[in-house]
Amino acid sequence: MTNWKMNNQLHIGIDLGGTNIRAGLLDGKELTSIHSKRINAKGSADEVLDDVFELVEKLRSENVGSIGIGVPGLVDLDKGEVFDVINIPSWTHIALKQILEDRFKIPVFVNNDANCFALGEYHFGKGLGTGSMIGLTIGSGLGTGIIIDGKLYAGRHCGAGEFGMMDYKDHYLEYYASGQFFWNIHHIDGETVFKRASAGDATALAMYEELGGHLGNAIKRILYALDINHFVLGGSVRFAYPFFRDSLWSSLETFAYRNTIETLKIESSELENAGLLGAAALYLT
Repeated sequence: MTNWKMNNQLHIGIDLGGTNIRAGLLDGKELTSIHSKRINAKGSADEVLDDVFELVEKLRSENVGSIGIGVPGLVDLDKGEVFDVINIPSWTHIALKQILEDRFKIPVFVNNDANCFALGEYHFGKGLGTGSMIGLTIGSGLGTGIIIDGKLYAGRHCGAGEFGMMDYKDHYLEYYASGQFFWNIHHIDGETVFKRASAGDATALAMYEELGGHLGNAIKRILYALDINHFVLGGSVRFAYPFFRDSLWSSLETFAYRNTIETLKIESSELENAGLLGAAALYLT
């Protein structure tokens, strides 16, 4: 294993999505020089890698100490290999850490995107000062990043915290407790529901009330498993939290341990780039 020197103050963070890749430079606690590029998600593995290389080239210098990258898929943390990246069919198995280290000659850290969100909140956002927290990303899926006593817990393949895949009703939690809910149950896209709810539409508000009940059930399962009393909500659905806050908390009323609910804190992220910040901060893990 290469012995890298980590004295440099700058760190590159990369957030790999299904349609776009974003990268930024972490300087102390500030994220600068943010770049975004639409990727050829249906392209070959090498074509997608070229998109990653292009953004790193824009940011790298002799003062950059590491590259951190969050991916929507499973990761072998020891080897930095990624598997079955969501929305990038060609990335079934990519030795991402080795490829980037061989090319750029600096240490590379690879992790799941939900874990990067949790790290970003823990180091730079609503998780500051907490010992343990849950980062819950609610968008097209339901992702969970787990911080326990100041340490990210990801499991062997970044599979820890995949509560969205747990059986629930006739499907699984993510089917009901994420942005998928609107299309799966009501056959309408979440953006339209949000616009209508913002205008006071009663039907749209009732949909959010229903979603809040399912999210409350998801949080109860997390609480029974981990007993962590600080949640930070991320993902696009977090902007609608005022629409489903009451029904979410009503759902939590059936939780067996009263003291847990009385001390529970649920907040929405206010960071614009939590995932990028967390990716750049992966060198701290």
